[in-house]
Amino acid sequence: MARRFRGESHHKVDTKGRVSIPALFRRVIEASDPNWTDGLPPELVIVYGDHRRNYLECYTVEAIDEVDAKIDALPRGAIERKMLQRLFHGQSFPTTVDETGRLVLPAKLRAKIGLEGEAFFIAAGDTFQIWKPETYEAEEAAKTEEWLDELPKDFDPLVFLDGVKGE
Repeated sequence: MARRFRGESHHKVDTKGRVSIPALFRRVIEASDPNWTDGLPPELVIVYGDHRRNYLECYTVEAIDEVDAKIDALPRGAIERKMLQRLFHGQSFPTTVDETGRLVLPAKLRAKIGLEGEAFFIAAGDTFQIWKPETYEAEEAAKTEEWLDELPKDFDPLVFLDGVKGE
């Protein structure tokens, strides 16, 4: 079973777009890159997607390979395959983690999500997301709070996992 990203953190982004990746995230990136060995930079793919996506989603090599295999399984002429190729192949940026544990985010990606002096990292299972902190708070954190507020006060969200296949 693949390792999972866990946690969230804030990191400074310098004027060249360099940002440190949380140390625990780096270990998952390394473990999920079949070509990585000590001394080599681990690889990942940043999917920035269409105009509706206001965050960067970072895929390990194993995670993006899984997505690619599912896209490749679609019929060659299918519109769904063409669109998914555009979203996951065309609107993505393959990169590596440098020797100091940083990513260099190109200006195009920073501009797309309005990222300036600080980035917010949040785990999402076999991927992690990079957000402008204010956007995350206004959009995603608010959605989570709204969802939780609709549940009874003593409700345990783990109940949703009961009966899930693969137990």
